[in-house]
Amino acid sequence: RRGYALGAVDYIPSPVVPEVLRSKVRVFVELFRMNRQLQKQAAQREALARSEAARSAAEQAIHRADFLAEASQVLSRSLNLDDTIAAILDLCVPLLGERAILGLPDKEGGVRRLEMHPAPRADDPEVFTPELRSAADQVIREQQFRLANWDNGRAAAVCPLMAGDEVRGALALLAPAGHFDSTRVALVREFAGRAAIAMENARLYSAVQEADRRKNEFLAMLAHELRNPLAPIRNAVHILASAEELPPKLSWARDVIGRQADHMARLIDDLLDVSRIVQGKVAVKPETLELGALIERSVEASSPRLGAREQVLDVVLPREPIELDGDSVRLSQVLSNLINNACKFSPPRSRIRLESTFQDGELQICVEDEGAGIAPEFLPHMFDLFAQADQSLDRSQGGLGIGLTLVKHLVELHGGRVAAASEGLGKGARITVTLPARVATHPAQAHQPAPSRPASREAAAASRILVVDDLAPSAETLMTLLEMEGFQVRVAHEGQEALRIAREFQPHVVLLDIGLPGMNGFEVAHGLRDQPESRDALLIALTGYGEAESRIRSAQAGFDFHMVKPADVDLLLTMLADPQEARKAVGAASAAAA
Repeated sequence: RRGYALGAVDYIPSPVVPEVLRSKVRVFVELFRMNRQLQKQAAQREALARSEAARSAAEQAIHRADFLAEASQVLSRSLNLDDTIAAILDLCVPLLGERAILGLPDKEGGVRRLEMHPAPRADDPEVFTPELRSAADQVIREQQFRLANWDNGRAAAVCPLMAGDEVRGALALLAPAGHFDSTRVALVREFAGRAAIAMENARLYSAVQEADRRKNEFLAMLAHELRNPLAPIRNAVHILASAEELPPKLSWARDVIGRQADHMARLIDDLLDVSRIVQGKVAVKPETLELGALIERSVEASSPRLGAREQVLDVVLPREPIELDGDSVRLSQVLSNLINNACKFSPPRSRIRLESTFQDGELQICVEDEGAGIAPEFLPHMFDLFAQADQSLDRSQGGLGIGLTLVKHLVELHGGRVAAASEGLGKGARITVTLPARVATHPAQAHQPAPSRPASREAAAASRILVVDDLAPSAETLMTLLEMEGFQVRVAHEGQEALRIAREFQPHVVLLDIGLPGMNGFEVAHGLRDQPESRDALLIALTGYGEAESRIRSAQAGFDFHMVKPADVDLLLTMLADPQEARKAVGAASAAAA
C-alpha cells in the first residue's frame, strides 16, 4: 500500500520469478507503445485541423480578394452618381447582407435620400425602421462603424462612406443576427471604403460637368457682351471709310480702330472655337482642296500683319500638284494662325519660311521663323490650352495662349498631327503640320471669277430695312451706314415695337438681334413670319451669339441667315443688294450640305 501511495503502478515480490517479470514487462511495453500511438494520432489530427483551417482561411481570402476586385471593376464603369449607387447596392446582396440600404446625408447631418436593394414590396414590413434611421444618423454624425443587434433576431451593419473628413453617406446592410462575424465585418468595411471612393469620383465628375456647363454659358455670354460694342465700332469705321476725304491723322486713327476691332473679333472667335473643339462640338466639312489655293488663301489673310512689320514670307511648294481632303475654312485658319504666330514672335524686317513637302502619302507644311525661339522646358507644353512662355507682367506679345491649341485640335480632326521644334531661346522656331494627301490626278483648273453683276437697286435690292437691336449705338450706326448706301431704315429696340413697325413699314429685310429684352429674337422672328406684312421679308440674325446652338435655333425660328457681330459689312451689303439671290444661295448651300 505504501508503494502504491508513493506512485508505483505495480510491484514484484522477492525473490523474483522470471516468468512473472517477463509478463509484467511485456504488459508495460505494450501500454507504452499504445500511448505513443495515441499521441501520434492526436498530433496528426491537430495538424490536419490546422491545415483545414489554413485552407479555409486562404479560400476566404481569395474569395474576399475576388469580390473586392470585381467591386472595384464594376464601380469604375460609370461616373454617373445614380448608376454608381445602383452598382453599390447590387454588389452588396447577397454576399454582404440580405438587403442593402444607402442613405445620403443632408446639411444637418441626417438622411435626406434613401436607395435600397432589393426594393421593398407592398406587403413587406417597414424596412427603414426608426431604430435603423437612428443608427444611420448616429453613424453619419460620429463617422464611426456601428453593428446593431435587435430583439427580433435581426442585425444591421452600418458604415459611414467617407471622402477625406467629409461624410458622403451611410451604407446599411441587414441580415439575421450572427451573420456579421469578424471576417464579414472586415469585408463590409473594406467594401464601404471602395464604395465611398466611387461615389466621390462620381460626385466630382458631376461637379466638373456642371462647372464646364457654366463655363460654356459664361463664354457664350462673354462673347455676346464683347461683340455688342464691337459692332458699332466697326460700323463707325465703315462710315468713316465712306468719307470722300479725311485729314491724314483721322485716316490713321480710323485704320487703327479698324485693325484693333478686327483683332478683338478674332480673339473672341478663337476663344469660342477652342472651347467648342475641346468639347467635341466642332465637325469639319471635308472637300477636295488644291494645296496651292489653300496656301494662297492663308497667306492672303496674313499679309496685312506681315506688311505692317515689313517681314518677308518665302513660300516653297512641291513640284507636283498636291491635293488633300479637308475643310478649307479650318485648314486656312490653321495655316493663318501659324503664320501670324511666326510674324508676332519675329523681329521686324525678318524672314519667315513656309515650306511644303510631299512623301509617302503625307504632306508636311513647315512654318519656320527667325524669332524668339522656344525654351526646352516649355517645348512639351506648346500646344496646351492657355500655355504661354512669356509670363512677365508686361506680356509684350499679348494673346490668350489658345492659338496653337486650336491648331492641334483642328489638325487632329483632319487625321493629321503637329509638332514644334526649336534650338532654344533667340534661335527661332519651327512648327510642322503633317496631313494625309495625294498627288493630284486632275490639275486644278484656273479659277475664273464670275462676271460681276452691277447691283440693280431699282429691281432687286431691298429698299426698306428694319433694324432691331436693344443696343442703341449699334442700331444707330448701322442705320446711318445703311442710309448712306441709299436704303430706307427704321429702328426698333424691343420685340413688340419691332412687330408694330413691321406692320406699318412692311420691310424687305429685317436685321434682328437675338438677345432682346422681353421677347427674344427667336420669338420676334416667329411673330414676323406670322404677320402678312413681314412674312416674306429676308430675316437676318445679327447677334453676338455665335455658338452652334444659337445657329440651329435661328434656322428653326425662320431666319434666313445668322451673322455674328461685328458683321462683315461688305458681305451684308452684298446680301442687301439682292435679297432673293442671297436667299437662293443659302438654300443651295444647305441642300449641298444635306
